[in-house]
Amino acid sequence: MKFTNILYSIVLSFFACAVYAQNGAVSRADKQYDKYAYYDAIATYEKIAERGYKDEDMFQKLGNAYYFNAQLDKAAKWYEALFDMNKDQEPEYYYRYSQSLKAVEDYKKADKMLELFNEKSGNDQRGKLFSNNRDYLAVIKANSGRFTIEDAGINSNYSDYGAAIYDGKLIFASARDTGGVSKKIFRWTNQTFTNLYSSDINEDGTLSSPQRLANAVNSKFHESTPIFTKDGKTMYFTRNNYLDGKIGKDEQRVVLLKLYKSTLTDGKWSNIVALPFNSDNYSVAHPTLSVDEKTLYFASDMPGTFGQSDLYKVAINADGSYATPVNLGAKINTEGRETFPFISSDNQLYYATDGRPGLGGLDVYVTSLKNENFNDIQNVGSPINSESDDFSFLINNETRKGFFTSNRSGGLGYDDIYKFVETKPLLCEQSLKGLITDSESNAIIGNAKVTLFDEKFAVIEETFSNQEGMYSFSVLCANKYYVRADKKEYQVAESSIVIPNESGSSTLPLALSKRIKQVGVGSDLAKTLEIPIIYFDLDKSFIRKDAAFELAKVLIVMQENPTMKIDIRSHTDSRQTKSYNEALSDRRAKATKAWLIKKGIAANRLTAKGYGESQLVNKCADGVQCSETEHQANRRSEFIIVSMN
Repeated sequence: MKFTNILYSIVLSFFACAVYAQNGAVSRADKQYDKYAYYDAIATYEKIAERGYKDEDMFQKLGNAYYFNAQLDKAAKWYEALFDMNKDQEPEYYYRYSQSLKAVEDYKKADKMLELFNEKSGNDQRGKLFSNNRDYLAVIKANSGRFTIEDAGINSNYSDYGAAIYDGKLIFASARDTGGVSKKIFRWTNQTFTNLYSSDINEDGTLSSPQRLANAVNSKFHESTPIFTKDGKTMYFTRNNYLDGKIGKDEQRVVLLKLYKSTLTDGKWSNIVALPFNSDNYSVAHPTLSVDEKTLYFASDMPGTFGQSDLYKVAINADGSYATPVNLGAKINTEGRETFPFISSDNQLYYATDGRPGLGGLDVYVTSLKNENFNDIQNVGSPINSESDDFSFLINNETRKGFFTSNRSGGLGYDDIYKFVETKPLLCEQSLKGLITDSESNAIIGNAKVTLFDEKFAVIEETFSNQEGMYSFSVLCANKYYVRADKKEYQVAESSIVIPNESGSSTLPLALSKRIKQVGVGSDLAKTLEIPIIYFDLDKSFIRKDAAFELAKVLIVMQENPTMKIDIRSHTDSRQTKSYNEALSDRRAKATKAWLIKKGIAANRLTAKGYGESQLVNKCADGVQCSETEHQANRRSEFIIVSMN
């Protein structure tokens, strides 16, 4: 008994100490997590979990720690433990779990998590994109197989990413060393901070041994993702909030990212300045330039961002100053991460996002930057995209060669740079052409203003028909467009077209009607005024409201031409008997005359007669099989001018 009590006391004391130690360790790990020291947190959390200690909050943070470090396969393990413990989680955890499941290629379960995410998140763009694109894997498969890829040959055991081409060299970021005796560790990844390196691109496509750029650009913190102007004299790049030996921190004392500009002077990069729209309280990173170099695009989580990071643009003024940054909008940006933009010389915007249904992690997408309608955003497919993070895509539009970064399995380091050759284009493009003519004479109309609209009537582009009356637009396949033509002295004409889903050319002619139309004796005002059938109810002859609208056109012309006299002629199709049709049409002609007299037209200016089926305009006589459209052509009203004096 005594021995038992003593043993029980020892065990109880040991358990109490163990709980105290675990709680203390969790507290320390939480502090490490909150400081973005994710690798330190992972080590602590996993040791606790290995001892059988279970805690919902710990599983969330352990999953997040791997998720935010792009090790999604490991994140999946801890999110699974989280959902096994409690399936009622905040919507974001369903999305993160789904992304992590894709990393282990469990797409069926990943899609199930996305369905639950869409149900719980309400109005989240990521959920809507999934719901509207359930066949996304089939689409990605169709886009795949268009690249050959291989290791770039410059990777280290650390992180290598974010490349740009400058002066025959590949400039990229690497954490391989800091260039000094001591190494400063970035606790988020447990690696050294990244610096910019340069590697010559040889004629055979191989890369020389990387060399670290001068210290004027590289600092003791992160540098990455440079972009260069075409003249080679200006570089924009990303760096931690550090300039002239001074560190900037946000309210939580975290050093965020900023964009910097450097100019080439006497062969050296110098005059480093921070861009004016940076802030200590949000990050701005990963720049790229428009084709004309008048606009800078970048990623940021500044106020107004839809998600974790969005793509923005800012105009570069002629004097070198900058306008206010503009968010690229909800067609591009989601509640997830949009980052690493790149604009090719053919004006295509490539970028990485985890906010769209993809293969897992960050996937590379492409869309036309023309007019920034972003109606055709496409996943570039595998092998560029994988179940892991794939980003920092750049391509030479002439050679169709380029580079991208991935942390996929089989690489040498944490992130690796791969080179590729595109063997088949992705974007299906067409030219939309058309002839602008006069609707009456068929004469060619030059210098007519022609406007292209998308399916929601947003203006895409404006042009003018040439001397031959032709216009032309570049359009995307499988999209609906509206085209509007306008010229002085003509009425506006508009028509729609759906572009086929194959490269080629589509045609949409437009005929313009003159606003001022010449008429004379013998002219039919119904044709001149483009009056359709004057509809009457079945077997009736009173004027309906829709008929009155059309008759008002005749009324106005007669009011403006007080000497004009017209003969109203009403016709029917061949159905019913001849006598019945003649009587019905005569009543309708006289009802039309009475309506005009009631509106103020003198009776001596009007004559009216019904002709029944005696003046058919086609073959549809008694006993002839005809379509409803053919019969309709015979049911018409004519307003023939008999005198203008």
